[in-house]
Amino acid sequence: MINQLQRRFMAHLDPMLLGALGALMLISLILMYSASGGSMERVLGQLVNVMVAFAALWLVANMPLHYLIRSAVPIYIVGMMLLLGVAFFGEIQNGARRWLNLGVATIQPSELMKIAVPLMMAWYFERHEATLALKNYVVAALILAVPFALILRQPDLGTALLICASGFYVLFLAGLSWRVILGLFISAAASAPFLWHALHGYQRQRILMLLDPTEDPLGKGYHTIQGMIAVGSGGILGKGYLNGTQTHLEFLPERTTDFIFAVFSEEFGLLGNLVLLSVYLFIMWRGFVITANASTYFTRLMAGSITLTFFTYAFVNMGMVTGILPVVGVPLPLVSYGGTSMLTLSLGFGMLMSIHSHKTLVQS
Repeated sequence: MINQLQRRFMAHLDPMLLGALGALMLISLILMYSASGGSMERVLGQLVNVMVAFAALWLVANMPLHYLIRSAVPIYIVGMMLLLGVAFFGEIQNGARRWLNLGVATIQPSELMKIAVPLMMAWYFERHEATLALKNYVVAALILAVPFALILRQPDLGTALLICASGFYVLFLAGLSWRVILGLFISAAASAPFLWHALHGYQRQRILMLLDPTEDPLGKGYHTIQGMIAVGSGGILGKGYLNGTQTHLEFLPERTTDFIFAVFSEEFGLLGNLVLLSVYLFIMWRGFVITANASTYFTRLMAGSITLTFFTYAFVNMGMVTGILPVVGVPLPLVSYGGTSMLTLSLGFGMLMSIHSHKTLVQS
């Protein structure tokens, strides 16, 4: 009886992918204790985030694919309405209007769009698969551009870039011509001076600090400098769990969120980083396997976009902590503290598992 219940519970969960995701969440809980200075409240808060995220993953993994397809338009419309609500009625925190108070809870609608935008674009391409033309790519680009512009206006450059990346991956996987892609990059490069002036002052400052963070070591360049010191001081073997000086002497900012990779690097060193990178690479490999074996156009676009967006999360976070990229406020996926980011990623992986487990039903 117990074995039968276990089989039913695990029926739509991919064991290899689930094991790797569980490993990251376990690392998050272990690291959270050190990064927070031994705060059990922070650890328990992250444990609640993990449990909610797993529940969402399980529910979506057990959802038949036709429900995912049908939900694309309603989710996108709700997300757009919430973004417009933020633009007119949103709460301002730290100079940014990103949150919407619904009375019972305060939410950040931009997080929903990380799933809603690629879902809507994949739905649109699936409906026009047989007659794809340049105009379809233009319409899909508009589906992406409108929420991107609203989120950029908040301003929230990190989330806007992640949504832009997830949408671009759908366009790429849908067969957008390399000539068009090259033309877009050339156009973007040519318009760089105009885009530079369109950025907010703090955004321009972040890019300048990337080139030379020592220009303002106690101000705008502080995060980058301290992250690089923490990563480098870990050496090959690290200083040991709970022994990170940059962390526990409170030199390192945002230790439990955006800069948690610096905490890990200082305490576990290069070897620990290689293990962590191996887990991320395994998850991406498994995602690409599911993408390659997806049975419909819609599922291939969604699976590929989810996997590549996960890669972008990890790459951008590690890049900004090590000084390769500007600091844009992107968390380390499934490791940084935060329920919204973990929930969004888990919903995506739930879709991946649904795509993998329900493919035989789709084929029939």
